[in-house]
Amino acid sequence: MKIQERTGAGAGRSAVPAQPSVGDRLPTPPRERKPALAALAVLLILVGALGATMLVLQAGDRIEVVKVTQAIPAGGSVNSSNTSSVMVAKDDSIHYVEYSQLKQLEKLKAVNPIPAGVVAVGEMFGSEAGVAAGKATVGLSLKAGQYPTGIKQGDTVAAYRVSSASGSSNSNSNSNSSSASSNSVIADSARVSYVPGPKDSGDEIVGSTNLAVTLTVDSDKAADLAQAASNGEVALVKVPGNSGN
Repeated sequence: MKIQERTGAGAGRSAVPAQPSVGDRLPTPPRERKPALAALAVLLILVGALGATMLVLQAGDRIEVVKVTQAIPAGGSVNSSNTSSVMVAKDDSIHYVEYSQLKQLEKLKAVNPIPAGVVAVGEMFGSEAGVAAGKATVGLSLKAGQYPTGIKQGDTVAAYRVSSASGSSNSNSNSNSSSASSNSVIADSARVSYVPGPKDSGDEIVGSTNLAVTLTVDSDKAADLAQAASNGEVALVKVPGNSGN
């Protein structure tokens, strides 16, 4: 009888195992650390900060240099009319021409044609500029009326031979025909290599109203143009081919 009572008492107990107390937690695996990624992130931050610092320093170290505003042909020169100043970051590997050196640069010649919009560097100029094969330069001294107003370096012009002799009222038709035939084109497409700028008064002879102009023409036109120029029988006319026309 005692055995049965013990058995009955045991049957009333639950078979579910006891739950752990609330304060007890299951152990978690240790978190994996990645020191290489952390070091890389720090390195990227440092590189970015260094790059930003260099940009700020370079932006502060700027110089004023010469910028070409109008195309300059080979053999041409810079002046106050075809240049302006611009600020650039200083770079010792680039031979910029500082704007304070413009007067010295005016004494040199463009070695090759220089397009508008570029910054001038020393390699573009020399004491003697080579003239392209098949071309020649001719100097003219023109009076008012022999050249178009506003003529400038880089313009394309036609050079005409004009007769300086005026026919008398009783000239016959043959003499008039001869005079008309003398007014012929010498060079239909010449390039203005040099003309004094508005501030370059020192390039003109004191007391003279003549304008000194240098033209680059085909070699076979040079002799005729020089002969006509020496007689004061040249007139220039702007022709298509000029920018802004």
